[in-house]
Amino acid sequence: MELTPDFDKAGGLLPAIAQDAETGQVLMLAWMNREAYEETLRTRRAVYFSRSRNKLWRKGEESGHVQELHALYLDCDADTILLQVKQVGGAACHEGYASCFFRQITPEGVSIVGERLFDPALVYKK
Repeated sequence: MELTPDFDKAGGLLPAIAQDAETGQVLMLAWMNREAYEETLRTRRAVYFSRSRNKLWRKGEESGHVQELHALYLDCDADTILLQVKQVGGAACHEGYASCFFRQITPEGVSIVGERLFDPALVYKK
């Protein structure tokens, strides 16, 4: 049985959730087009589509914090992609946290619930 994501359903881009293969922690949400999906399968490294740059984004191309693909899943409608990955370098977030979901919203306000693993100013020298 062959099943491929339905990129036509959402105008060519589908949400792609990266999850730590070992801990189950949700690391980030990004977007994939067909080319990013196919390269991810071929290279076994996460490749996304950057909407802000309008081009492929090979995770870790600047920071070295690549995501090695362990497993890939499609949801029941074939319009959401789940990648289980090994996050090299420990941080998926460009702000230096393991997960992009490091801010918890509570009735009292915003709480930082993650530990910053690196200083973005030192890693991303633009």
